[in-house]
Amino acid sequence: MTNAQSTPSQIKILAVDDELDFLNTLSRRLESRDFEVTTASNGEQAIKEAKIGGFDVAILDLKMPGMNGQELLQILKENHKFLEVIMLTGYASVDSAVECTKLGAFGYLEKPYDLEKLLGVLRDAYETRLKKKFPHDQKRMKELDILASGDPMAALSAMMRLDDLEK
Repeated sequence: MTNAQSTPSQIKILAVDDELDFLNTLSRRLESRDFEVTTASNGEQAIKEAKIGGFDVAILDLKMPGMNGQELLQILKENHKFLEVIMLTGYASVDSAVECTKLGAFGYLEKPYDLEKLLGVLRDAYETRLKKKFPHDQKRMKELDILASGDPMAALSAMMRLDDLEK
């Protein structure tokens, strides 16, 4: 993405589910609506993708072998503070919905899902992400402006430190 501002057609989604047929269908349905989708079939793969992907929203299955969706949610929220997460599960329960919400899930939907409802939650999650990230970006730009007006080498060093904080 080269444009500094994202449009809804450029929302980057990480979709994680161990059911490959479901994952591929979900991905195709979202891509046909101009979302950029990266898929992962397990938690470990999702963590690797998240490190390099710069995603706006993640859609996670709750029940997966190995690392479950709740554990993955916790790791993603700890490491990617502006990432919004939607849980999409065939094993919905009040207890898991409450726990996932406490861990920072933006939404919690049941399979089979209604596509229009999912699209609405995705857009709401993206808007929430932007509202959280905008003040942070403005503060960072002010800091960079101040740095750029001083010693170029000191500015470069400070920008590298700021960039490292974002990872």
